[in-house]
Amino acid sequence: MIDWQAVWLTVRLAAATTIVLLAVGVPIAWWLARSRAPWRPLVEAVIALPLVLPPTVLGFYLLLAMGPEGPLGMLWAGATGGRLVFSFEGLLLASVIYSLPFAVQPFSLAFAAVDRSLLETSWTLGRSGPATFLRVVVPLSAGGILTGMVLSFAHTLGEFGVVLMVGGSIPGETRTVSIAIYDRVQALDFDGAAATALPLLVASFAVLAVTYGLRGLTIVPWLTRR
Repeated sequence: MIDWQAVWLTVRLAAATTIVLLAVGVPIAWWLARSRAPWRPLVEAVIALPLVLPPTVLGFYLLLAMGPEGPLGMLWAGATGGRLVFSFEGLLLASVIYSLPFAVQPFSLAFAAVDRSLLETSWTLGRSGPATFLRVVVPLSAGGILTGMVLSFAHTLGEFGVVLMVGGSIPGETRTVSIAIYDRVQALDFDGAAATALPLLVASFAVLAVTYGLRGLTIVPWLTRR
């Protein structure tokens, strides 16, 4: 039988992570695409670190940082009075950090591909920086932005090591689909594990199909519209 509670929690976590990464990742990606600062490679390395670190290693350090004695855990407890580890909020923070490169890198590549002459044309037409970004950069980068969002959502769906370290397996609060599958295999409930894994398999295939379909997608910019 499918663990729908875990499925719903996973979808909610993936959706929230994608929204946060859109808000956080776009400014970072724009800076990376346009900056010539000497420390830019260091920033890129920090962002890409989750790609090479084993999830359990990243999860371990996040657990230390978000624990009762960790800096993030102490800040959270002081602000809310609650705990950050073994909570949905902790899972969300860990997921954002873990999936950051899956959003920032497609965003940055799409932004870097925008012809600078189009930006200069927009500026000569009297458009401000933010208006130029919304009216020129975003439409031309739509494929990269959507790809980053889709990959972030899919990556969060399949998280295991990080969510296990930070959230454990609390039903209805931190028990995601991947954790539910692991628990059922541990209990030798292979039929239940297979049933719970099926939605993840279908979702992963759909995400890949959508991602490949988004290649080269752009929206014609409306430079002259006021």
